[in-house]
Amino acid sequence: MCYRTAKAKLRRDPETQDFNRGRLYCIYMNMAMEYLQFFYLCIFAVLFLTHSVRCVSKDPEPIPTDKLLVLTVATQETDGFLRFMQTAKYLNYTVKVLGRGEEWKGGDVGKSIGGGQKVRLLKEAMQEFAEQEDLVVMAIDSYDVIFAGGPEELLKKFQQANHKVLFAAEGLIWPDKRLADKYPSVRSGKRFLNSGGIIGYAPYVYRIVEQWNLHDNDDDQLFYTKIYLDPLQRERLNITLDHKCQIFQNLNGAIDEVLLKFGTERVRARNTVYDTLPIAIHGNGNTKIYLNYLANYIPNIWNYETGCGICDNDLFDLSKVKEYPRVTLGVFIEQSTPFMPEFLDRLLTLDYPKDKLSIFIHNNEVYHEKHIQRFWEQNKNALKSFKVVGPEENLSQGEARNMGMELCRSDKSCDYYFSIDADVVLTNPQTLKLLIEQNRKIIGPLVTRHGKLWSNFWGALSLDGYYARSEDYIDIVQGKRVGVWNVPYMAHVYLIKGETLRNELKEKNYFVLEKLDPDMALCRNARELTIQREKDSPSPETFHMLRPPKGVFMYITNRHEFGRLISTANYNTSHYNNDLWQIFENPVDWKEKYIHPNYSKIFTENLTEQPCPDVFWFPVFSDKACDELVEEMEHYGIWSGGRHKDKRISGGYENVPTDDIHMSQVDFEKEWLHFIREYISPVTLKVFSGYYTKGYALLNFVVKYSPVRQPALRPHHDSSTFTINIALNRKGIDFQGGGCRFHRYNCSIESPRKGWSFMHPGRLTHLHEGLPTTNGTRYIAVSFIDP
Repeated sequence: MCYRTAKAKLRRDPETQDFNRGRLYCIYMNMAMEYLQFFYLCIFAVLFLTHSVRCVSKDPEPIPTDKLLVLTVATQETDGFLRFMQTAKYLNYTVKVLGRGEEWKGGDVGKSIGGGQKVRLLKEAMQEFAEQEDLVVMAIDSYDVIFAGGPEELLKKFQQANHKVLFAAEGLIWPDKRLADKYPSVRSGKRFLNSGGIIGYAPYVYRIVEQWNLHDNDDDQLFYTKIYLDPLQRERLNITLDHKCQIFQNLNGAIDEVLLKFGTERVRARNTVYDTLPIAIHGNGNTKIYLNYLANYIPNIWNYETGCGICDNDLFDLSKVKEYPRVTLGVFIEQSTPFMPEFLDRLLTLDYPKDKLSIFIHNNEVYHEKHIQRFWEQNKNALKSFKVVGPEENLSQGEARNMGMELCRSDKSCDYYFSIDADVVLTNPQTLKLLIEQNRKIIGPLVTRHGKLWSNFWGALSLDGYYARSEDYIDIVQGKRVGVWNVPYMAHVYLIKGETLRNELKEKNYFVLEKLDPDMALCRNARELTIQREKDSPSPETFHMLRPPKGVFMYITNRHEFGRLISTANYNTSHYNNDLWQIFENPVDWKEKYIHPNYSKIFTENLTEQPCPDVFWFPVFSDKACDELVEEMEHYGIWSGGRHKDKRISGGYENVPTDDIHMSQVDFEKEWLHFIREYISPVTLKVFSGYYTKGYALLNFVVKYSPVRQPALRPHHDSSTFTINIALNRKGIDFQGGGCRFHRYNCSIESPRKGWSFMHPGRLTHLHEGLPTTNGTRYIAVSFIDP
C-alpha cells in the first residue's frame, strides 16, 4: 500500500523526485524487514509444531516387566488364594506373599470394617523398596481376585494413566457413605475408591502406607480413602482412580456390566459400559459367586477351541498308590424312593476295593427296612464296617448327615467321605475313582433327571440365596461344555476329602443353618467364613477369623457320564410292587428293570420268530417284570374264576371266560396302556408293515391256568385287531403242559418262554385255544389291542 502511494506521487510532482525516491527506498526497506520477520516467524512455528507433534506422538519407553513387584496378603492358602496364584503363574506374574502363616486379626472384611492388617504388612514390606524410583508395585487382594491380563498389558495401561499411584474404583462407597460429597466429581466412570487394588511407583506407594499407625482390625479402605480425599495429598502423591476399569474390575455393583469375552488364546472379562478389558477381576462384596463363575473360564480354564484347560492338572493317580484310600459311604434314604433294591445293589458295583469301604446308612422310611435288611444280610461280611440308623432313632435329616460326616471326620484313617442320596442312580462303576482322581476338596458328579434340565447343582444364586440359572447352566447339563466347574450349590452326591473335614470343615453342625435345607446349609457354610470369639474374652477386638473370607470351593464334573436322578414325587407305596407304577415318573429306570435285556435286538438284529403263520414271537419283559406282575395279582387275590357272568366287562357276559384279574382292578390300566404304546406298537409296525396301531385296548388282564381251577381254554377268536400274550413264568419249572394252538394252520406253540410275547391277529384268521396245563400254575398277560 505504501509503495503504490509513493509511486503515484512521484508521477504527479517531478520536482520532488529526489526527495520521494529516498522516501520510497525507506518504505521498501521497511517492507522487506517486515516480510523477513514474518518468514522467520513461520519457520519457527513450523519447527515448533513439528517438534511438539513428535513429542506427543512418541510413546514412552515401556516399563520392563522385571520392574513390576506384585504383593498380596494371604495368611492362609485358601482355595481362592490358590486360584489367584494359578492365574498369576499362567500369565507370568511373580507374586510375593505377605503374612503367610500369621493369624488373621483383620476382622470380617466381607461383612464389616477391617483389613488393617493388610496395610501393616504392606508397610513393613515396602520399607525395602521405598527408594527404588523405577519399581512399580501392585498391591492386590488374592482370596477373591483373578488375573485376566498379563504384566506387559498391565504396565502399559498404568503408564497411560499418567499418575504415580492408581487405586481401583467402584460405583458404591464404603465404609463411610458420609464421605461421598468429598469425592472429586468425574464426568464418566466410577467415582469411589476401592482398596483391593493399588498400583504405583514404589516411593509413592510407600509414602502412603508409611502413614499407617492404626490397629489390624481398623479399616484399610477408610485409611486410603482419607488420604485420597485430602486435596494436598492427592496432588502431592499424584493419586488417581481407575475410573473406567482399565486395570481393576470390582464386581460389587457392576455384575451387569461384566461379561465373558472368548478369544482364540484365552478368555477375558469385558466391561460393556466402558468397553475395557480389565487386568484384575475382584469379587468384592457379595459377588464371590459371580467371580467363581467368571473364574470357570478366565484366563484359560475353559474355552470353545480347547475345552477345559486345567482338568488334567494336579490329578491324583490311583494307579501309583500302594493302597487305595479308605472311604466312608454316607447313604441317605430320607423319603420313600423307587427302585431301592437296585440302588443298594449298585453301591457294591462301584469299582473300588470293598475292604476300603465303610457304609453308614440313615433310613427314615419304615417301608425300606426290608430292602436294607436284605442288603445287610448279603453284604455284611464284604465291607470294612456297616452301620444303619433307622426311623426309630427319629433323627432329623441334618442330624443324620452330620452323624455320617462325623464318622469320617473323627476317624483319621478315613481319607474320603462319599455322600449319596437314594434318588441317585450311578451308572458308571468308576465314579468313585474318577472323583478321587480329580483331587478337589469337595467334588460331585453331574447327575440329571432324564429328559429334564433338573440336576444336582445350581449355577448361580439369587440375591436371597436361592436358585438362579447361570448363563452356562444348560450347556453344562447338556454336555456342550465339559469340564470341572466351581458351583455355589450342590446336593445328592458328592465327595469330600477327610483332611478337609478335619481342617476347614471341622465344625460338627455343618448341615444345620436356620431356614435352610441341610444340603444348602452345608454349601453356605463351606463357601463362607466362620467367625469365633476367643475364649474368655468379651472384647469385640478379640474376634478373629477361623478362615479368611473365601471358603472351600465346591466343584461339579461332567467329564464323564455318571448317571441320573430319579423322581421321588408321587411315589405310592400302597401296592405290593410299587416300582411297576413308575413308567411315567422314571421311564428309564422302569425300562432297565422291567424290559427284556434283548428287546432292542428286535430292531437291530431282527430278533423275532414266526412259529406259525402271522404269529410273531419276541422278548419284551424281564424276569423281574414277570415275577412282580404275578406277585401283584396274587397279592390282590380276587381271581374271576372263569365264569361267564362278568360285571367287569360291557354287557356283563363273557363268552369265553378265563380265570383272570384285569389291570384296572389293581389300578394298573393306564400304566399298561402306556407300556403297549411304548413297547408293543413299535414291534407291530415292524411285523405288520404299514399298520399303525392306536395302542388302545379295552381288555388287559393276567390269566391263571391250573389243573384245579381252569387248565385250558376252548377255541375262540379275540375281539381285537391283534392280541399280545406274554408268558409270565417258565414251563417245566413252574408248570407242565400249556401252550397255544392255532386251528387254521394246525400249528401249536407248546414251549412258551418267560418274558416273551406272542402277537397274532385277533379276528377271522387265527382261531386258537389254550392247551391244558397239567401241573403247577401258568400265568400269562393278555391284551386285546385295537378292538
